[in-house]
Amino acid sequence: MQAKKIYLTKEGLEELKKEYEELSKVKRPEVLSRVSQARDMGDLSENAEYGAAREELSFIDGRIDELEELLKQASLIKENGHATGAKASVDLGSTVVLHTGGKKEEFTVVGEWEADPTDRKISHQSPLGKALIGKRVGEKIEVQAPAGKILYTIVSIK
Repeated sequence: MQAKKIYLTKEGLEELKKEYEELSKVKRPEVLSRVSQARDMGDLSENAEYGAAREELSFIDGRIDELEELLKQASLIKENGHATGAKASVDLGSTVVLHTGGKKEEFTVVGEWEADPTDRKISHQSPLGKALIGKRVGEKIEVQAPAGKILYTIVSIK
């Protein structure tokens, strides 16, 4: 089975690496120490600290495993070295200014692991992201949203 590619910006990849380092080199050793200290306190059946530390260790180990898989499958989104202006088309990593309903909105198209609508980062797998990929300045796209169909015009691509 082929592993699914995880698309990340340089910043997103650095964040995951930083979290991995923090968990594996700082947090996990701290929690292992807590587990050891709690075990030394005696009766494990009534030791709440031991149970809590084991649970936290399990969570950290699970997240470390998840991050290792993500980092193995990570594919870096290239910096926007492609054409700009009229020749540009929307791709992963593009920042797009859209016009809809009398106002302009700016979005950056990113991989699904970095998507954060509150930060105006949309996944290339989202309805809007899918509709934008490959489009050029001046093109109109229609996206089905919970409130109905929304018509966008691409104003610029960076």
